Amino acid sequence: MYQKYIKRVLDLVISILLLPFILLIMAICGILIKLEDGGPVFYCGKRLGKDGKVFKMYKLRTMKVNAPDIRNPDGSTYNAEDDPRLTKIGKFLRKTSLDELPQFFNVIKGEMSIIGPRPDLPEHINYYTSYEIKKLSVLPGITGYNQAYYRNSVEWKKRLQNDIYYVENISFLLDLKILFKTIIKVLKREGVNSEHYPEKRMIEEVGSRK
Repeated sequence: MYQKYIKRVLDLVISILLLPFILLIMAICGILIKLEDGGPVFYCGKRLGKDGKVFKMYKLRTMKVNAPDIRNPDGSTYNAEDDPRLTKIGKFLRKTSLDELPQFFNVIKGEMSIIGPRPDLPEHINYYTSYEIKKLSVLPGITGYNQAYYRNSVEWKKRLQNDIYYVENISFLLDLKILFKTIIKVLKREGVNSEHYPEKRMIEEVGSRK
């Protein structure tokens, strides 16, 4: 009942109520992004959604235009505090998670939930085990179990294990815990980077990265 109906209603009500504040913050951030390098305000990246459907996830751009796509050895997105690809305002947006605000529009469109597993890149579906693919049985979230407790401080396969734990234990109480834990994590700016990886690899040159 909660997962099938109530969760979606709460997503819509909360997103619509927050919309005026989200638009105001996005407008301010957008001006700062434009003033820094004149590039696009938004980054739209393809992500895996529920049942493996690919959708465009919205973010405020935090990287320089035409920055190279760098991945960790496990194929996950590389994050580091000293990442030279980040713009000045981008570093602030990443630390405060304000770059994720446009995803409330994904929530309103029904492509995401406020709370759920963070969406992976489309090619990651090729690396899921038959058990891990269970992650795709629910809508991905703006924040989730990983974001609340670890953020980017654990490797991708461990994140998948945590995602499955969430899928198998979805409840209003768990979502509430995740929400408050996420707020604390963001305020403390913990686990923002994935610097536990000993090396990184460049995948390809792409335009207008995150």
